[in-house]
Amino acid sequence: MISVFQRQKEEAASRKNGRGQLVYSEAPFLVYWELTRACDLACRHCRAEAMAERSAEEMTLEEIQRVLKGIKGFGRRLPHLVLTGGDPLKRPDFFDILDYADRLELRLSVAPSGTPLLTREVFQIFRATGVESISLSLDGPNREKHDGFRGVPGCFDRTVEAAREAREEGLGLQINTLVTAETEADLPQVYRLVSGLDPMRWSLFFLIPVGRGHGLKAVSPERGEAIYNWLYDLSREAPFAVATTEAPHFRRVALTRMKEQGLSWSSVRETPVGRGFGIRDGNGIMFISHTGDVYPSGFLPIVAGNVRSSDIAEIYRESEVFKQIRETNGFKGRCGRCEFKEICGGSRARAYAASGDYLDEDPACSYQPGAYGSQVADFTEARP
Repeated sequence: MISVFQRQKEEAASRKNGRGQLVYSEAPFLVYWELTRACDLACRHCRAEAMAERSAEEMTLEEIQRVLKGIKGFGRRLPHLVLTGGDPLKRPDFFDILDYADRLELRLSVAPSGTPLLTREVFQIFRATGVESISLSLDGPNREKHDGFRGVPGCFDRTVEAAREAREEGLGLQINTLVTAETEADLPQVYRLVSGLDPMRWSLFFLIPVGRGHGLKAVSPERGEAIYNWLYDLSREAPFAVATTEAPHFRRVALTRMKEQGLSWSSVRETPVGRGFGIRDGNGIMFISHTGDVYPSGFLPIVAGNVRSSDIAEIYRESEVFKQIRETNGFKGRCGRCEFKEICGGSRARAYAASGDYLDEDPACSYQPGAYGSQVADFTEARP
């Protein structure tokens, strides 16, 4: 996702509505596409509740190619496409999909599983078909803990080996790590492990109770706040970007810390976290399921349309689900009152998982709105 960082830099100040809100109304920044739910792992937190075999309801190669062509309909600012699963390598036509997307000159990343299917030869094919980066998951600092989460012995060793091979083949590397009450104590050790793998980004996923994740316990809002501050401190020394998934509150912490250090708004927007301000479920993010259903994100299973029967750009731009999520004035509870809602907005997926209402407040945030008040608007609207 090297080009993703560059595009974030180019677009940092260009996605605003009339009130200066950071919105992505015409095109998403990232499209995640679950090509299959088949996977050889049995992860304890799997959103998709992946299975060993492919589903008969999966989209065909011809259907996928038609939608790939339809992505060009987003216009000049094409989204970055992340092909995921399950494990996309479980599709025998996966390399045909990559080849077609490459011929369309789409920006591509792949999120494979750390299994024996992921060989050096696969990385070489990735490079030959325009894949810019891959993401791999490390949920523990050693075999016992990581393999315990992934459900298959040997996954840790293959993942670490694959990470090194990917870099040797010239692919960008993102490492994803799950944050739960069970894993949080291991995060410093995981950081040291990740630091030795030369990634471009370390992204920490804060648990959403969907799929198999219902059986795990999230960190408390107070612990989350401590982790965000620790991550910000790491981000100032790490030779790679540090990010969060489904924890946009990290942006609030980063912004206030940078403001206290005297950084200008333009300088803040040049940082990796600053370039992600405003991106969240449904606002810059779009997810396509293996059956073609479109969601605001993979963790927010509200169907906004289906690409088998509707144009992908039209779904994103015109669906009531996406339009409601992009309009922060409709947010409820603390998220609706919060002065940081334009850069954060809370996790719409976690709000839905907690209350059944994706416009409700995010229960994982401990912040009480009003502490910074107009200071945020004064800072974010100030000229460089």
